[in-house]
Amino acid sequence: MLFFVLLKPKITGFRNKVFRSAGKHRNRAIVLGFLVFCFLAVLFGLSCRILLSFQSVEMIGDFLARKLLNMVLLTLFSLLVFSHIISGLSNLYLSNDLGFCHAAPVSIQELFAARAVHTVLDSSWMLLVFGFPVFMAYAYVYRPGASFYVSLVHLNLAMIFMAGGIGIMLIMALVSIFPANRTRDIVVLLSLLMGIALYVVFRVLKPERLMNPDAFFSVTEYLSALRGTDSPYLPTRWISEALWGTLGHRTENSVLFNCGLAWSTAGALAVFNLWAAGSLYFDGFSKSQEAKRRKGEKSAMVRALDRFLFRVFGREMGAIMGKDIRTFFRDNTQWSQLLLLGGLVVVYLYNFTALPFDMSPVRLDFLQNELAFLNMGLAGFVVAAVSARFVFPAVSAEGRAYWIIQCSPLSPKRLIWGKHLLFFLPMLVLAEVLVVLTNVLLEVSSFTMVLSVVTMLFLVPGIVSLGIGLGARYPEFGSENIAKVATGFGGLVFMTISALFVATVILLEAGPVYWLFSAQVDGKEVSALTWFLVAFSFFLAMALSVFVLYRSMKTGCRALEDYE
Repeated sequence: MLFFVLLKPKITGFRNKVFRSAGKHRNRAIVLGFLVFCFLAVLFGLSCRILLSFQSVEMIGDFLARKLLNMVLLTLFSLLVFSHIISGLSNLYLSNDLGFCHAAPVSIQELFAARAVHTVLDSSWMLLVFGFPVFMAYAYVYRPGASFYVSLVHLNLAMIFMAGGIGIMLIMALVSIFPANRTRDIVVLLSLLMGIALYVVFRVLKPERLMNPDAFFSVTEYLSALRGTDSPYLPTRWISEALWGTLGHRTENSVLFNCGLAWSTAGALAVFNLWAAGSLYFDGFSKSQEAKRRKGEKSAMVRALDRFLFRVFGREMGAIMGKDIRTFFRDNTQWSQLLLLGGLVVVYLYNFTALPFDMSPVRLDFLQNELAFLNMGLAGFVVAAVSARFVFPAVSAEGRAYWIIQCSPLSPKRLIWGKHLLFFLPMLVLAEVLVVLTNVLLEVSSFTMVLSVVTMLFLVPGIVSLGIGLGARYPEFGSENIAKVATGFGGLVFMTISALFVATVILLEAGPVYWLFSAQVDGKEVSALTWFLVAFSFFLAMALSVFVLYRSMKTGCRALEDYE
């Protein structure tokens, strides 16, 4: 009975968030629902096209579809395990209401079970968003019976429970060795390093070679290597075989046998976690309440940084900027993501070195400059994605202590401009590094190099101002995890508007750049009218960037002035 009492706040909060918030913010709910529907529709269409192309391949078409299903399930299962580790660390050890829950007259096993269910509910959304369209694509292509849909529901539930059991078991083991705060840092750092390594290895393998019909023997060797994901001890193998059997194909074991393996493993993991919680959970929770050791006085570097910021930006704004810099480097979940950013830059540049220019029928110099121009838009989208993680949550990072800033002499206008100046230079360096190094690898003309550098010089302030302004327009000062701020409605609005802004600037420059490139390839002189249109288009792009900068910062300033 107490188990359901512990679950009731979660259920009530979810119901209020869905129904009351949807009624209060109807337009927001409609826009968000439409974007989610579009994403699901695009993923469903791509999955259907891939499966239909597999069916057109004789002899190995079904083999490819079966392997794809297995790989999709393995990927989803891995992501679910990692998601349960992150959510379990927060729900089981770091949540603010745990002190009250542990003081209540309830057993450790019941409290642990309730928080574990919280964790499963928080982490299972990923399967619905990314897995549902893929599974429906299999249903659309293979036209199975009702047994497929029944198996799809209960086997996905079994996969969620197995991933939850493994993730919660791992986090209990880690917290029993390290304090919860340090465990979070270790998990995030290892996950980043693993993600970087896997992505770099994936790109070095050059999977695009598999699209070359001349490499058929390489394809067969690659498919043979995929048997490594067919280990009979993998839970995803059981689920894949069961679903494949309901699609009307023969499998090594019966569907009932694979379903029994999945559910028996899920039940065994649940029992083992409840048994382990009796001896491990409370001790780990006690360790998580220990305060971090206080450091001594400020180092000479920190004092020099404070003096520089005070002298350049004043004491109020300099204090805020210095606090943001120190907070960034003190939080391992923040600065460790610089490793991921470094891996992104390496892979980004490596992709351009792997382009098959010798196979293109287009003139080489024209192709190189055209790719460099399109790269400006791609670099702009990369900067927008990075800004969504670091720039957009900058205002919300003040947290519940924002009232101190409201009571201080620092005006909202100076606050948001200080945060803009803090993030402008790093984002500009990132953008210029991407376009300059890419242009060097492509060996573009001097005109293209100057155009790329100047375009980034106007794009970056607009993107950063959108992040700061919309972050102030949609603040979440009560968020426990600053990384989740960018995943809300405001982050979605920022990504949408920034993508439209980058696309508009690139389109305004596309026509003039094409005219200039064509004249250079054909050896013709550029007319005065063409030069006028070129200048006018670049002026519009620059004016749009200035307008976005001014309008975004004004909107953010007004939102903070009206905030209560």
